[in-house]
This record gives sequence, structure tokens and C-alpha cells, in this order.
Amino acid sequence: MKIARIQRIQDFLFHRVTQFFACSVLIALLGIIISLVINAWPALHTFGPAFFFTQEWDIVNGEFGGLIAIYGTLVTSLIALLIAVPLSFGIAVFLTELCPGPLRRPLGTAVELLAAVPSIIYGMFGLFIFAPLFAEYIEPALAATLGKIPGLGILFSGAFNGIGVLCAGLILAMMILPFISSVMRDVFEIVPPVLKESAYGIGCTTWEVVKNVVLPYTKAGVIGGVMLGLGRALGETMAVTFVIGNSQRLSASLFAPGTSIASTLANEFGEAEAGNHLSSLFALGLALFIITFIVLACAKWMLNNMEKKQGLKS
Repeated sequence: MKIARIQRIQDFLFHRVTQFFACSVLIALLGIIISLVINAWPALHTFGPAFFFTQEWDIVNGEFGGLIAIYGTLVTSLIALLIAVPLSFGIAVFLTELCPGPLRRPLGTAVELLAAVPSIIYGMFGLFIFAPLFAEYIEPALAATLGKIPGLGILFSGAFNGIGVLCAGLILAMMILPFISSVMRDVFEIVPPVLKESAYGIGCTTWEVVKNVVLPYTKAGVIGGVMLGLGRALGETMAVTFVIGNSQRLSASLFAPGTSIASTLANEFGEAEAGNHLSSLFALGLALFIITFIVLACAKWMLNNMEKKQGLKS
């Protein structure tokens, strides 16, 4: 009886401790939201909802709008995803399905090491090595090819200075690629071998096995890896600050300098005076939080829809 009583007490304490740990995450999240809203309220009260759709960012005259930073954040993250997701998928498939045994561990370790490189190193590489090469070779090639396409050409027009939104998107793609590919590789490896062997046994090709067996089995993990990469791309600061140009101007050209929410906060937060300027920076932080929340909500909605469709098919 005494042992049973001690076990009940231990279970009760374990339950309460783990419950506290779980609730502490929600408390911290709630605290972040409240602090952002309180500090952003003066700017939101002054400029209203138009703050998120206004281009003006005039520190001298006290006029602020977050559209340029929000645009830069979304465009650079979208460019990074368009480049990194297909490459990450190819890397993960090669490492799990096609790579020779002796190369699998060294290549996997190399991918994981890329994820450990500090962001400022990526920024320095982008500014001093990649941007000059980008301006000399890649931007002229893009302007001479994609720039000639009607309607699409405006995205690849302007001066070839190497620093701009497209360069920032490419550097972000390099940064998030190891995160996405590592997650994809790990979830691909948990697919039961019997499922893949059965598919190969009835004559499926490697691509058919990946498309019809591996991806349906690991769709939640794949989307989670993509969301992990997107989260880093949305909030990346130093690397983007180095290569985006930090210009508060809105341009349709991807070659033009721009800014993002994170780079704006990094450049101005330390010197911002109390008032609308500081409050506007908090409002940008709140905007970034809302964007991240919307992205995660969309990912969850996609997963739920995929599970419902799979349930109907079965």
C-alpha cells in the first residue's frame, strides 16, 4: 500500500510538472503577443490599419508605413522557397533512395553542417563574394533572357548592382535549404521498408515509389520541414541586412534594393526615439508575427484537407 501511494504521488507530481512546462509555452506566447500589441498601439492608433498598406517611411517627418518592409519580407521568402524546396526534395530523395552507401553518411553530415553555419557568415559571403558575381554574370543573363518576356520582364529590369531583393532571396534559399532537406531526409527514412519493397516488387520505378508511397506517408513531415524553412526565411535578419540594400523604396524589379521587416528592425531599433518611430517598429514586429501565424494556419489547414481527402479515398 505504501509503495502504491508513493507511485500515485509521483504520477501526480509528474503530471503537474509536465503540464506546467506545456502551459509555460502558451504563457510565453501570450506575453509576446500582449507586449507587441501594447508597444505597437500608439502607431496603430495614429496611422490606423493603413499602416500596413502605406509605403511612406519618413523618420524626419514622423510618417510611417509598413508596406515596403512587408513586401520585401514576403517576396524574399517566396523566392527562397521556390528555389530551396525543389532542391531540398532532390537532395532528400537522393540521400534516401539513390545515394551509394559509402557516400550517404558524408553527404548527410555535410548538409547538417550547412545548417549550423551562422547567418552572419552567409551575409558576409553574399555581400563580398556572391553579390559581385551576381551583378557581373547572373543579372545580365536574367535580363537578356527572362527580361525579354512581356509582362515578366519588369521583374528583371534595372541596374545590375548585385544588391537587391533577388540576391537576398537567393541567400535565404542557401540558408533554409539544409533545414528543409534534413527534415525531408529524416522523414523519408522512417517509411517502412516493406512498403517501398512491395512497390518495387510490382514494377514501380523509383519516382513512382517516391510519389505514391513515400510522399503520402510523410506529407505531414514534409510540410513541417517546409514551414520550418519558411519560418527562418521570414525572420532572418543579418544575412538579409547585408544583401538586400536596406532601401525604403518599392520597386517592381527584383534587382532593385529593398528592405524586410527583420532588416528594418535590425537597422533602426537601436537608434529609434520613443514615439511613433519606435512604436512603428513594434508594429512591424506584430506584422511579422501575424504573417507567421497565417502561414502556420494555412499549413495546418492544408494538412487537415489532405487527411480528409485521404480518408474519403480509403
